[in-house]
Amino acid sequence: MLRQFFEYYRPHKRLFWIDFGSAVLSGLLELAFPLAITAFIDHLLPLGDWGLTVLAAIGLLGVYALNTALMGVVIYWGHRLGIEIETEMRRRAFAHVTRLSWSWFDRARTGKLVARITRDLEEIGEVAHHGPEDLFIAIMTFVGAFVLMFLIHPELALITAVIVPVTVWIVTIYGARMTRSWREIYARVGAFNVRLEEAIGGIRVVQSFANERHEEALFARDNAAYRQTKLEAYGLMARASAIHYMGLRFVQVVVMVAGAAFVLRGSLEVGGFVGFLLLVNVFFRPLEKIAAVIETYPRGIAGFRSYLELLETAQDITDGPGARLAGPLKGAVRFEDVSFAYDGALPVLRGVSFEVAPGETVALVGPSGAGKTTALAMLPRFYDPTGGRITIDGVDIRDFTLESLRTQVGTVSQDVFLFGSSLRENIAYGRLGATEEEILKAVQEAQLGDLVARLPEGLDTLVGERGVMLSGGQKQRVAIARAFLKNPPILVLDEATSALDRETEREIQAALERLSVGRTVLVIAHRLETIRDADRILVFEAGRLIEAGSDSELRRVGGVYARLQ
Repeated sequence: MLRQFFEYYRPHKRLFWIDFGSAVLSGLLELAFPLAITAFIDHLLPLGDWGLTVLAAIGLLGVYALNTALMGVVIYWGHRLGIEIETEMRRRAFAHVTRLSWSWFDRARTGKLVARITRDLEEIGEVAHHGPEDLFIAIMTFVGAFVLMFLIHPELALITAVIVPVTVWIVTIYGARMTRSWREIYARVGAFNVRLEEAIGGIRVVQSFANERHEEALFARDNAAYRQTKLEAYGLMARASAIHYMGLRFVQVVVMVAGAAFVLRGSLEVGGFVGFLLLVNVFFRPLEKIAAVIETYPRGIAGFRSYLELLETAQDITDGPGARLAGPLKGAVRFEDVSFAYDGALPVLRGVSFEVAPGETVALVGPSGAGKTTALAMLPRFYDPTGGRITIDGVDIRDFTLESLRTQVGTVSQDVFLFGSSLRENIAYGRLGATEEEILKAVQEAQLGDLVARLPEGLDTLVGERGVMLSGGQKQRVAIARAFLKNPPILVLDEATSALDRETEREIQAALERLSVGRTVLVIAHRLETIRDADRILVFEAGRLIEAGSDSELRRVGGVYARLQ
């Protein structure tokens, strides 16, 4: 894990060495201060030379000023290093998540996912900044202070060192407990975010059923669990800090008493005694620093582990070895004995085979749960078959790169998702970089012109979260405008009009008919009157293709299709 963590320093070597070098030099100056005080008391004062004393004081102030500048470098540039690493981790996490398959998102909870990309990485910047330098400087300061103490008075140095193993043991034990506690806290934050995201996202359902008190009770439960876990973590922190503080003060008292005895015996000078007391503080400062960051390190470690777990999530749908760009597709689609099961255990499709010629319109019908939507979701490889294969223009779709395949398959579904930005940006999402002229043409093709003219800011009007400012029919037109802008050779219409009233449905249907011209179109519909003119109709039941033919042919057969009328 540490090796993986240090890999993130590689692009920021210069920044790291500026921070690390400044921190090391600052640490060395800290070691020099007690020696300067010792020399000042034992050697400079007895001379009685006031001019030399003032000159030494000015020199000491200069050293302090240098150390102040070094500390400024460590604080700013060190934190900048941490921020750069944290930002890079968040970028990688987001890029990885956006490439995971639909099957992974089917099981994921949005609130927990958001927490892993945001909250879990918040403390990593602090660890990235303080981690290496704190460890090195702690060891350097620890050893350096002990050597200097030993040179001043060996016996007193050995007395001081007796307490070290106990203090290190306490720090280690409590550090491990704190790591576990912060992992629990991050898990609680995930549950907390899930509850918040669901309650706010579903506020219309909550209020329509007058279930505000129920949601408050659920939120209170998660909130209380989060509170309790955090209190336990801070309880551990308080005990560790208190024990460390008492240990340090105990050593100081012992050194003060023992040092006084050595001074009275004449084996230790007053300046050496004062310098030794100052070195005790320096000697224990690494442990004090470790105790102070006990709060930060476990958070960072817990966050980094969570981050690694996310990155280790397999991208089960990826470009295969030797995948090539899909050139302009004609749109000949073929399903060859295709089967699919969620998690390998819930069969959805069983040996489905059919062909669609370029420019043909084929409708898929059948009861809910028959596998229609899943079948068409495999065409742009949102899912991959667990058996059989799908080809376009005679080529297995797994031999195309994902991006080149998906840019040539357009989808308009019943559940239209709009971003909370402007109408223009939502339409332009169909083809990023489209010109104003192309966007306006898509607006007219999708019959959105009247809406745009009525809006106060036209295309620049914000549509609200998930397009809440628009009606269902208007959102469908935006989805159709996106598809016009994308201009794909293969078009999937997944119940694109089933949630609309009859009048709006007729208007949307007219727009869809214009969109379908010259393309291979696969349509899923529950209202059979909308697909009577399809070239062929495929009837699904329980994951199998059981009937195929035109509307009139299937009516004459008197099978499942006829019963769906």
